Amino acid sequence: MTQMTGGELLLKCLKAEGVSTIFGLLDGSHNSFLTKLQAYDMRFVSARHEAAAAHMAEAWARIRGEPGVVIGGIGPGAANMVSGIATAYAEGSPVIAITGQRRRTIIDPDRGGAFQVLDLVDFYRPVTKFAAGLRDWRRLPELLRKAYRMATSGRPGPVYIEIPEDLLRGTGDDADAPIYAPDTYRVGRLGPGDPALLAKAAALLAGSKRPLLHAGSGVTWAGAAPAFNALGEHLAAVMTTTLAARGVVPEDHPQYIHILNQDALAAARGEADVVLVVGARLGELDAWGKPPLWGQAEGATLIHVDADPASIGLNRPVDVGIVGDAQAALAALLAQVQAQTAPRPLHDGFARYGRATAQLQAQLAQALRPGRQGINSGQMVKAVREFFSRDSIMVQDGGNTSLWCASYHPIYGPRSYLYTAKFGHLGTGLPYAIGAKLAAPERPVYLISGDGAIGFNIQELETARRHGAPIIVIVAVDEGWGMERSSQMMAQMPAFVETELSPGIRYDQIAAAFGCHGEMVTSLDGLQPALARAAAADRPTLIQVMVDPEINMAPPGLLEFGSLVYRATD
Repeated sequence: MTQMTGGELLLKCLKAEGVSTIFGLLDGSHNSFLTKLQAYDMRFVSARHEAAAAHMAEAWARIRGEPGVVIGGIGPGAANMVSGIATAYAEGSPVIAITGQRRRTIIDPDRGGAFQVLDLVDFYRPVTKFAAGLRDWRRLPELLRKAYRMATSGRPGPVYIEIPEDLLRGTGDDADAPIYAPDTYRVGRLGPGDPALLAKAAALLAGSKRPLLHAGSGVTWAGAAPAFNALGEHLAAVMTTTLAARGVVPEDHPQYIHILNQDALAAARGEADVVLVVGARLGELDAWGKPPLWGQAEGATLIHVDADPASIGLNRPVDVGIVGDAQAALAALLAQVQAQTAPRPLHDGFARYGRATAQLQAQLAQALRPGRQGINSGQMVKAVREFFSRDSIMVQDGGNTSLWCASYHPIYGPRSYLYTAKFGHLGTGLPYAIGAKLAAPERPVYLISGDGAIGFNIQELETARRHGAPIIVIVAVDEGWGMERSSQMMAQMPAFVETELSPGIRYDQIAAAFGCHGEMVTSLDGLQPALARAAAADRPTLIQVMVDPEINMAPPGLLEFGSLVYRATD
């Protein structure tokens, strides 16, 4: 029996879950666990803003496939952190969010007039799968067990625990707060699903003439990309992904159709006789699974596999719904399909889809005309892609910058791409890149960001420098809010309103002031040498690339993206 503080008990619980790194921002209420970090071989990464710390924890989760942990302070610290947790909630990322709170004698009930007091549990409840406040020292392990169970079951997502300062600083006997190993209190993975439904699905796939497989981020979380590709290749199926699941299928695969290749997508989906959706909800950026980008519901049999029963049939009715782990379900389907049908050649529809793809590629090549006032953004993105290896981790941030990346930066593998695809939250890029590099120090990590987006969290360059995360940040500078320029131009506004940023800002010099390496590039032929110098540097690097503002307003895919988000009817 050992006396310990609530802070040490928290570390002991996290250690049992395999946690090695905690993200957060220092707070006086944290001292009870900060003083014990070394004893538990734990690293605390203190960011410059709590929301950025939450983004780092989410990136850690997405790269490593395990929950990330972020700890914020009392009151305003917890309030700052909520946007990072809202992003993780939208993206379906398991993050264990913990904050301090004033002592129980003040908050239960709220006496009124207390310093830094906010009803944090209700504040976090709408953006988490589970939110609770600790009120008894002995129940901390229990609450953390429930938090981990909720974060990792069904569709992953963040959870929240509030710990009052008197409980963090208070002491108790560890025998009164037993800690269990994860495999003794929660299911690690679901099985493949109902055997009868799997057999029905396998028969439908084996008997299909023009199957289509569509992957969501659930395939990534389950580590199921190899099985997804193997099944698609055996069936000679068209393979597509959600925006969040880019990389599940290598984007140079002959059976893959890109999310912005809408002519080919509409043709393939309209002709498909059996559609298998795995780990996706067919949300708004999937056009809700409806025409014109999908065929009529009565025209194709839909099989839907998901770990979350609430996601099945959410936006389009299904013929076979299977609740199961994507990896286990796909492995079972592959084995049964292989037993029922031999590997197939590509059907004749691929020639037509290929012509649509070739037409799109010709349009993309045509859009790479040289800029008059700076570098063409597409040429910049293309040059960056050519520099980095296929297994590098690419992070993107910004409005039009992200659309340029979507068209000119293919992704070749799972857990190689970080973007807030479902929430579109600007400013995630730099903290995502830092979290990714700390999660996978052996892999190159780079960020392509717009100058508007980099301004949200540019101070985190100092965090990257302090924690030895040699990321490479490429900032496309058009000295304005590019997507808002595009929006106002299409709205035929007589003049731009507040779309301009101050000219002459030297982001590279800001990076240098934080102790990083900084360079400015004004011509395309200077970009790859700058990238080479960045890769050889022993610290984070920011490369400022001056792009043509006029060209940057019209990225390929802008109208297609707008048609998904601003449809007149849903």
